[in-house]
Amino acid sequence: MDARERIRTLLDSVRPTDPAAERRAWARLDTLTKPPRSLGRLEEVAAAIARIQGTDRPSVTRKAIILMAGDHGVVAEGVSPYPQSVTWQMVANFAAGGAAINQIASSVGADLLLYDLGVVGDTSVFTGVNQAKVVRGTANMRLGPALTRDQAVEALLAGAQAASEAADGGVALLGTGEMGIGNTTAAAALTAAYTGAPVERVVGPGTGLDHTGVAHKMAVVRDALARNVTPGSDALDILAALGGAEIAGLAGVMLGGSARGVCVLVDGFISGAAALAAVALCPSCRDHLLASHRSLEPGHTVQLDHLGMAPVLDLDLRLGEGTGAALSMGLVDAACRMLSGMATFEEAGVSGSESA
Repeated sequence: MDARERIRTLLDSVRPTDPAAERRAWARLDTLTKPPRSLGRLEEVAAAIARIQGTDRPSVTRKAIILMAGDHGVVAEGVSPYPQSVTWQMVANFAAGGAAINQIASSVGADLLLYDLGVVGDTSVFTGVNQAKVVRGTANMRLGPALTRDQAVEALLAGAQAASEAADGGVALLGTGEMGIGNTTAAAALTAAYTGAPVERVVGPGTGLDHTGVAHKMAVVRDALARNVTPGSDALDILAALGGAEIAGLAGVMLGGSARGVCVLVDGFISGAAALAAVALCPSCRDHLLASHRSLEPGHTVQLDHLGMAPVLDLDLRLGEGTGAALSMGLVDAACRMLSGMATFEEAGVSGSESA
């Protein structure tokens, strides 16, 4: 089976979610020992996980963040205040346990699974970094496609395999994370292409650009869109032309998790671009995704609105790495424990509302 057939098999394997399980979950939620709907969004999250898992007693005991790294040729255009070498250096930091995501993932009992999809430097020297390298950095999307279609397919399949292997290990809740200097530029271009939003609404400061830097970044994104996207471009063309290997890999994680009936928590702006790609490739994937938080990067709200997602958290985050996804895992776990473990009024022998 060649790569194109494998991607078609992957898309066809995405499971439908179970609305009947969600209805049973709401029926149970409304009989638990609390005033109806008094736990607000927590109940919505619980019902969503019930729908994804197909049971009114959901559980997400095993959790993992899949963090994918890759470099971007568009950094040659001066779109980031940080040099490209920081991608490799941060992978070293992740592997050593010194980054924000290491601490936050640990605090919620989530494993951190590291993957190199496209780092220019050699990351095989670091313990615990899974080698799935598709390219050593993408091409400069201002001058032409960042990836070939075949490279994008290879990255998608690598991400799907990572999700499947995590599910085989008992992981019931996945979060997405990324590292790649220049990837907010790629994410902005993807967001504009998939949603039709103007460049001004999707380009932000990224890792700290000033007003002049943001204006230059907008020009780079406009040029990339004009050169690479035509009326005949399909979802895979757009992902290849404007994306990064790590973004395509995260889209594969979302597709692979959906194929295994696993909820995937989408992190911030970069992961949101991957979600746009995954849903464009397979609309039913959307039902397996939850938005973990709302990033300060302006294009993230455009993504959330396009996908019809309400974020679980809103903490003014803009770091990436999967930090928002990891933080929301504790809340998702609490929601499932509430639905599955609380007693009903009848079970507890507690009198219900007399107006019921």
